[in-house]
Amino acid sequence: MADKRDYYEVLGVSKDASSDDLKKAYRKLAKQYHPDMNPGDKTAETKFKEVNEAYEVLNDPAKRQRYDQFGHAGVDPSYGGGGAGYGGGGFGGFDVGDIFESFFGGGFSGFGGSSRTRNPNGPIRGNDINVTLGLSFMEAAKGCKQQIQVQRLEKCDVCGGSGAKSGTTAETCTECGGTGQVKVSQRTPIGVIQTTRTCSKCSGKGKVIKEPCPDCRGMGRVRHTRTLEVSVPAGIDDGQTFVLRGQGDQGVNGGPSGDVNIMVTLRPDTLFERDGFDVWCDIPITFSQAVLGDEITVPTIDGKVKYTVPEGTQSGTVFRLRNKGIQYVNGRGRGDQYVKVNIEVPRNLTGKQKEALRKFEELSTEKNYEKRRSFFDKLKDAMK
Repeated sequence: MADKRDYYEVLGVSKDASSDDLKKAYRKLAKQYHPDMNPGDKTAETKFKEVNEAYEVLNDPAKRQRYDQFGHAGVDPSYGGGGAGYGGGGFGGFDVGDIFESFFGGGFSGFGGSSRTRNPNGPIRGNDINVTLGLSFMEAAKGCKQQIQVQRLEKCDVCGGSGAKSGTTAETCTECGGTGQVKVSQRTPIGVIQTTRTCSKCSGKGKVIKEPCPDCRGMGRVRHTRTLEVSVPAGIDDGQTFVLRGQGDQGVNGGPSGDVNIMVTLRPDTLFERDGFDVWCDIPITFSQAVLGDEITVPTIDGKVKYTVPEGTQSGTVFRLRNKGIQYVNGRGRGDQYVKVNIEVPRNLTGKQKEALRKFEELSTEKNYEKRRSFFDKLKDAMK
């Protein structure tokens, strides 16, 4: 297995980066390397997966703590051992906490003490899976149906989730007698202290699989690629996440499945820009339309509408169309649309057109140009 890059280096952040810093870096890189933005680019696809993997670990406080202490081995026990590659969520089905507990866990059974290690045979929730979904401006604004692919751990069909080869069963651990715990006595200056630790041979499960299932290699779960249909909520914005409950990795020992967390990235639109739930649109108008006023056609996310530009409109003027913006995600109300008009200066004029403009200028007075008159008044005062 090739060496993995440092997760902080992948995201381009320092080791003391805050959660917001991680999110900003992830959003930027996810957009940059997203497959929708780089069709057919295998290098970009590899970097996109690498960015997702780094963010999944560093954005989880528990995983980040283990990574900071033990590196890649702290969050991926298969690292360096030929395990399965990155699949969008989870790491080969191992619970790293159980592994560390087998080395460092245990509690005092003498002097009234008690052990509080987690029962490895108890229900364990499956890992969440993080995916990124690229959407157009309109798909996010109006909501839509999309299909996503996830690679998730599911119960092995060959062994039924037992992890044992067909025709065999797990045997009682000879080290702990099936209890999953071993007692260790230590002689100290104040007497013999007895501690209870998780059995290292069976990892606390009380049973040992001598002939593992060849399909899942004794794990009881295998990774499958599944296509899921998702309903994108109307009004979702760039960088926001929605969740598919129970569609992540299957749990262990009857534990619930994890979730699929879907983060949205938006592709730029040719007409609209978004500011929260408000929509902005720039529209060019002619010199005559600005001077005389006119009815213009304005595109909105609901279709085209008519708007009357008043006489004497200046370039850069912004008009507001109430309730023509994006629906709030909770469905209660919507934003506005802002229309900015820009006067387009005509080019390639004919001789007659130029002559008409010269005559117009000769007939113009200072009353027709309030801003110009105000500017020259200020200039006179400044030059005194």
